[in-house]
Amino acid sequence: MAAAAPKADKADIFIWEGADRKGKRIKGETRAPNVAMVRADLRRQGINPLKVKKKSTLFGRRKKKIRPGDIAVFSRQLATMMASGVPLVQSFDIVGRGHDNPAMQDLILSIKADIEGGTALADALKKHPLYFDDLFCNLVAAGEAAGVLEELLHKIATYKEKTESLKGKIKKALFYPAAVIIVAFIVTAIIMIFVIPQFKALFSSFGSDLPAFTQMVVVMSEWMQEWWWALVLGLLGTGFLFANTWKRSRKFRQTVDKILLKTPIIGNIVNKAAIARFARTLSTMFAAGVPLVEALESVAGATGNVIYGDAVLRMREDVATGQSLQLAMKQQNLFPHMVIQMVAIGEEAGSIDAMLAKVADFYEEEVDNAVDALSSLLEPLIMVILGTLIGGLVIAMYLPIFQMGNAIMGQ
Repeated sequence: MAAAAPKADKADIFIWEGADRKGKRIKGETRAPNVAMVRADLRRQGINPLKVKKKSTLFGRRKKKIRPGDIAVFSRQLATMMASGVPLVQSFDIVGRGHDNPAMQDLILSIKADIEGGTALADALKKHPLYFDDLFCNLVAAGEAAGVLEELLHKIATYKEKTESLKGKIKKALFYPAAVIIVAFIVTAIIMIFVIPQFKALFSSFGSDLPAFTQMVVVMSEWMQEWWWALVLGLLGTGFLFANTWKRSRKFRQTVDKILLKTPIIGNIVNKAAIARFARTLSTMFAAGVPLVEALESVAGATGNVIYGDAVLRMREDVATGQSLQLAMKQQNLFPHMVIQMVAIGEEAGSIDAMLAKVADFYEEEVDNAVDALSSLLEPLIMVILGTLIGGLVIAMYLPIFQMGNAIMGQ
């Protein structure tokens, strides 16, 4: 059974031509490990295979990277199929063959092959940890154990959609200023390397001392002309070192996340996003019937922030000793009073999942509003920075011309 997955991973697309029971010629495409499997599958469908050949991939579609958004869409499609009464294996087949991304097709059909071999859905998903984390697999396992897989798939789909929407809002807040800063850097570099040297040649014919501001810009231009490669390598090296250290050092991630949480404006968005993800994840797992202690372990990795993740793990230890969730949250000094009170009410009423869902809705909307406010604040600020930078360079270049004009007028 375990050998089914590797075969599916190596599956290719075959173009076939055959005749049905009435002798009518039909054509199609099938993904399978080899020609024999294609012929066997066609015969099972009552089709007599006449021609089967492997589809050329030379000019075919290039496999795109599987993104979290693809997994969110897959979750919703699978939930909808099963809710409509389509069997699980057939649902995988329909969703897999209908996907635009060949890499996603391979992943879905690989899972389908495992399920056909008798593997449970949760176990089949665990073979692909890069795309299905412990949280996803635990929710599916809970749904299979309780016999409510359809309902749990809908909850997973909603959770993934909400999570990806929240990530998208944060990326939206960071993309615009990052793009403008990169463009400003490129424009400034072009001016310093190519434009200012032309002015320098002109200034050398004046025979007089340049203004201090102009002289400073000329010196910077000369440095960039000579050492631009060192600047580019330095920036690339810094980026690589940051990314590598981020992956390897938990202490470094803690430091960066702590700084982000305390950063004005941005820290407010990061805090609210972490609380929203905590509430949404715990609500989904609790509604699925996952025990609180076990749920908190999965929630810790889903907050998107190391500081909040560590706090959730400490809360898990407190809850495991019999402490209430709201008291464990209060001791972390991270969660707002409103969140703690909502959890307290949920514990008393036996509806923690519903209360946490309301908290998640509230903070997701708060993140949306904070992102819009940040965008409105950054637009004029970026324009001022760009105006000062580019305008300063232009003024520095024209100061000697103005100075020469004043000297001529004085004569």
